[in-house]
Amino acid sequence: MIAVATKNGYILLFDIVYSGQEKYLYEPAYPKGNQRVKVTTGYKEEQCAPSITVEMKKVLDFQAQITSLQSMQDDLVIATNDRILHLIHWDGLTNGRKAINLCSVPFSVDLQSSRGPSLDFECVCIQDMEYCATLDGFAVVFDDGRIGFITPESSKLTAEDFHGVWAQDVTDGTCVAINNKYKLMAFGCANGSVLVYTMDTTTGSMQLSHKLELTPKHYPDIWNKTGAVKLVKWSPDWSVAMVTWDCGGLSLWSVFGAHLFCTLGGDFAHYSDGTKKEPIKISSMSWGAEGYHLWAISSDNNNQEINSDLENKSVIQQAEILQFQFIKSALTVNPCMNNQEQVLLQGEDRLYLNCGDALQNQNSSTASANSGHQPVREKNLLLDDILIPQGLSTLLGHRHWHIVQIHSTYLESNWPIKFAAIDHLGQCVAVAGKYGIAHYALFTRKWKLFGNITQEQNMAVTGGLAWWNDFIVLACYNLIDQQEELRLYLRSSNLDNVFAHITKVQAGTLLINVFRDMVILFRADCSICLYSIDRNDNGPNPTASVQVLQEVSMSRYIPHPSLVVSITLTSVRTETGITLKMPQQACAAESIMLNLAGQLIMLQRDRSGPQVREKDSISKHKKLLPSCAPIVLAQCVENVWTTCRSNKHKRHLLEALWLSCGEAGMKVWLPLFPRDNRKPHSFLSRRIMLPFQINIYPLAVLFEDALVLGAVNETVLYDNLYVHNSENEPLEVLFPFCTVERTSQIYLHHILRQLLVRNLGEQALLLAQSCATLPYFPHVLELMLHEVLEEEATSREPIPDPLLPTVAKFITEFPLFLQTVVHCARKTEYALWNYLFAAVGNPKDLFEECLLAQDLDTAASYLIILQNMEVPAVSRQHATLLFNTALEQGKWDLCRHMIRFLKAIGTGELETPPPTPTTQEPSSTGGFEFFKHRSISFSQSTEGLSTGKFNLQKTLSMPSGPSAKRWSKDVDSAENMYIDEMLWRHARRLLEEMRLKDLSSFAAQLGFELIGWLCKERTRAARVEDFVKALKRLHKDFLWPFPVIPSCSFVNSPFKNVGDQFLKSQSMETFANSELESGIINARGSHICLGLNTAHGEMDSGSFQGPQTQDAILSPLLSKGDECSIGSATDLTETSSMVDGDWTMVDEHFSTLSLTPSELEYISMELANKGPCKSQVQLRYLLHIFMEAGCLEWCTVTALILRDSAVMGQIISSIQRSEISNDVLQGIKDGMLAVDGWASSDCPGYKPFLNRIKPQLQKLNTVTEEQIQPEAFQPSSRLSISKAVEPPSPWSEDSRNTASHVNSSQNDNGSGISRQEDDGQREEEEEPHVDEGSYECSLS
Repeated sequence: MIAVATKNGYILLFDIVYSGQEKYLYEPAYPKGNQRVKVTTGYKEEQCAPSITVEMKKVLDFQAQITSLQSMQDDLVIATNDRILHLIHWDGLTNGRKAINLCSVPFSVDLQSSRGPSLDFECVCIQDMEYCATLDGFAVVFDDGRIGFITPESSKLTAEDFHGVWAQDVTDGTCVAINNKYKLMAFGCANGSVLVYTMDTTTGSMQLSHKLELTPKHYPDIWNKTGAVKLVKWSPDWSVAMVTWDCGGLSLWSVFGAHLFCTLGGDFAHYSDGTKKEPIKISSMSWGAEGYHLWAISSDNNNQEINSDLENKSVIQQAEILQFQFIKSALTVNPCMNNQEQVLLQGEDRLYLNCGDALQNQNSSTASANSGHQPVREKNLLLDDILIPQGLSTLLGHRHWHIVQIHSTYLESNWPIKFAAIDHLGQCVAVAGKYGIAHYALFTRKWKLFGNITQEQNMAVTGGLAWWNDFIVLACYNLIDQQEELRLYLRSSNLDNVFAHITKVQAGTLLINVFRDMVILFRADCSICLYSIDRNDNGPNPTASVQVLQEVSMSRYIPHPSLVVSITLTSVRTETGITLKMPQQACAAESIMLNLAGQLIMLQRDRSGPQVREKDSISKHKKLLPSCAPIVLAQCVENVWTTCRSNKHKRHLLEALWLSCGEAGMKVWLPLFPRDNRKPHSFLSRRIMLPFQINIYPLAVLFEDALVLGAVNETVLYDNLYVHNSENEPLEVLFPFCTVERTSQIYLHHILRQLLVRNLGEQALLLAQSCATLPYFPHVLELMLHEVLEEEATSREPIPDPLLPTVAKFITEFPLFLQTVVHCARKTEYALWNYLFAAVGNPKDLFEECLLAQDLDTAASYLIILQNMEVPAVSRQHATLLFNTALEQGKWDLCRHMIRFLKAIGTGELETPPPTPTTQEPSSTGGFEFFKHRSISFSQSTEGLSTGKFNLQKTLSMPSGPSAKRWSKDVDSAENMYIDEMLWRHARRLLEEMRLKDLSSFAAQLGFELIGWLCKERTRAARVEDFVKALKRLHKDFLWPFPVIPSCSFVNSPFKNVGDQFLKSQSMETFANSELESGIINARGSHICLGLNTAHGEMDSGSFQGPQTQDAILSPLLSKGDECSIGSATDLTETSSMVDGDWTMVDEHFSTLSLTPSELEYISMELANKGPCKSQVQLRYLLHIFMEAGCLEWCTVTALILRDSAVMGQIISSIQRSEISNDVLQGIKDGMLAVDGWASSDCPGYKPFLNRIKPQLQKLNTVTEEQIQPEAFQPSSRLSISKAVEPPSPWSEDSRNTASHVNSSQNDNGSGISRQEDDGQREEEEEPHVDEGSYECSLS
């Protein structure tokens, strides 16, 4: 029947009458041969729209305006404005009607004061009311704004049987909505807020539970301008409430006040051009089936009668109907444990999963095992292989969903979807609609439906469904047998009752859950039934058997079965110490968690008696013990999370109980463990309830990862397709396109803070240490420090017991203390720094700790703090320390920042702090990037020979990278001199310690003027005191192997000539003769190697004039990682550059030689004596630098390690033509003698090369004796680099011809020498002008 209230006080009762069984308004058209039409009886009739008529049955006149109309069970309650409540029956009016005067109903604050005088309700009437079945009464709003609750004390429903309670301090009520599942009354108010009340069971008074109101923090423009609340509507599953106001707009809230979204802010309130929208006003709204839709009727100010001219009639503008689509969490209707670690959202025709990435992570074996019909055997149901959660990369990899469209064939007859569940691996989902079930596997991307449609249509899932391993467990009602059943279906088998295990259940099932190998059911008779599941793999397909374990009646504690929100089996107990005595019970089902209308009740087993087992061998399960009295753990609980896994390293997180409490945030019931298994204190509790706030609505908890997963509503504007000022603008333009995004939040810092507040620092330390391996653990510490700092430092009132010192002391227990503090400071306002460092320590001391810990990047961040808090002198002092340390450790990026920082301190240019340098990535060239930063070009330098001299500072070492900015400024400033002094000091120390590789990296990375500086230091720091030590150091730094000699003797061998040719050709491979700076050789690219074709004639080992060579062939080879270690001859042969493919000998006549095994051994040994190609490039470049700077001692050492006799000849020639210091000459002579002695005793591999350069050494002795004259000790005013260094002829001309390289390097005493002498004479005659500050230098 339908009851309609009219404006004039009439109630019209209509009866719905079907026109006929064979008449339909609409009939679906099915293709021929449709199985469902053939098999299912009455299927077509169910899908047709019947033809019905509405017949008026009765008209009732109440002679007063009707203000509210409500249905109460079999009665209809009508409230009129004459303060009368009328009660009539739906099934005819034979019993008459009852009228109750509100003036005769006593009202009080609570039921205990009912004997007192009633309040003044004589002049008020009911404006709105709604019946609450679970509270058995009416929530009412009076026309004066007061609110109350009227309940009958008996079933007679007379005036004497009613009693009312009212809420104090509320005078602006407008409407009311009842939540029967949670026993809540939501009263809308004129100020825009919604007051949610509950009834106190002890006193009977109305208690305020929470408020639904917009906050000025999130809605600063509209929070107090919404107007009065017009409507409040709870969803069909009672989990959310929709609110609308007189000024328009919609807002969605969870049952206990968590705000989900609002259309009065963001893209809902503004167009894409920034103009403000006019919110849509809603006059009526109602939720659709299962809460997937919200139907709303819009009302506008223009939707009223418009009176125009007399000839025009009044025009009524029609309102529009809006439909909003929603998706919801599967936990709202199916709160099983499987859905707790994955975010599973269900819509009317699709599922949203956050585990789609697992498809890529599945290996082939798992996919093949799961996709087939072969049984998957499990050794032990408690093993980790069936309890492994998804990793962070899967659950947090991206923000997109894996959307699974539900099979259209199933939706055709079973829309809408009621229940959904996902397995613990996140790979399989099952859904249940109006009838039957269907399941989907992500790894096969296929749905499985009932093959027998009759079986599907004869089963209706009533209590939900869950996964147990690869079985689907569901509670259903058998329509054929009219019997409640518990069924198990195997995923890999066909979906058919033949493969199902069916157990009959006594009463209807409302909720189902699975814990390990146990199933728990909550039934309609308020009883709990426990079942055990056993797996049997003996047959072709695995089967499962179900056995009843225990039944517990909860009728004493549960007034109505519909009040139970969820039921869960857990291993949580109030006394966690039992896990120390009996570890096997740590994962056993110890208690039942029951969410009763928001009250979390724990029913745990009583283990106070002796632990016994059943003697019956048939049942292998432990005998279930009696339960203790129920305990109320928390109020206002929406969701509960727990796990059946165990991890001894993270017991705090896995043995905790996680609660979602609406606007109160989350709560965790955390276990407290004694440290090192010590005996706990008797006065300490075993568990503690900790509340904390989060910024998202929690939908899943990752226990080991300390993360909460959720979903958030995102909007996209598309109104630019329409004209805003159009009169016929569609309503949907006012609403943006909405999408659902995945989100997550860390909660660990909240728990640590709560433990520190309660002086449980030891427990906080244990918890933090167990999570220290998480990748975001440093962020956790930083968040905790930052939140406490913000709250305490900005507090307007003094804090008696500040928490910041405790937090600072706690963070010092971790090695990330220094980074945490400075990162927090850099993200905090400068005004709060003093408060922060008063608690954590002086920043100067923290800076020094960073230096001691060699954490230079963090020290650089502290330098920014010091620069803002201290005087410039202190900043300069600490910056100098950091700069020197960074130079020593080769932190080149940091060095460049420090150069800029030091210069800015002196000039006052540092207004913004320099960025904290990031971790320097290792270069593939080992720090040698000469050819990348160096801008010198030999083709350009030879053009400058006409002027004789050029500016080394501006030409030779001018960097082309970021470091060029430093050199482009005034070099004469005090700051530059201060920085240069530090750079020179560091370079001098590197050179004195013979660390040439570090010196080269230093010069290349910072753009240091290496040649100019060496020119000044060639008689000081550039001297070599110990040739042997220097040679050894070069071998070590450049991974250059010590030369070895073959074991066989070939003094009289005919291969001697060939060997000599080979050695000489190797010695003549000079990389310095190629155009290095022109980009032919790049340390980061492919190496260009020379293969020389040697002649068959004999070559004199002491002469460099005679032999004629054929054309050399350039053979480019790919670069490889040719780092080799210095070891034995065999190791060097195996790791030599020849084996790695870095060198090759290309000789068209070499194959004609008949080589003996001893000769092949000799060749391989010589190849093993060469180091990596990259090292050879670096050594050749260093040799070139030393030649330019006139550092002949280092040139000699470099020539020795390269075993290049041509370079030795060039050095002797330079000594003969230049005025070289006697000390340098004597040093070279003594050094060569020392090397000869060392080679004779320790390294005989150098002896062949030393014997080959004996003529040059004899010339050195002669020159030394001639130079030891009295005039040689007179100080010279100036040394010309062109006299001190006579580079080979290829350095003074375009050397792109490789043959000219070889010829010019060999013909030291031939035409090349004469050409050099002529050039030198021209250079001495020309003396161009030299700018001040430049070095007098020329290249020949």
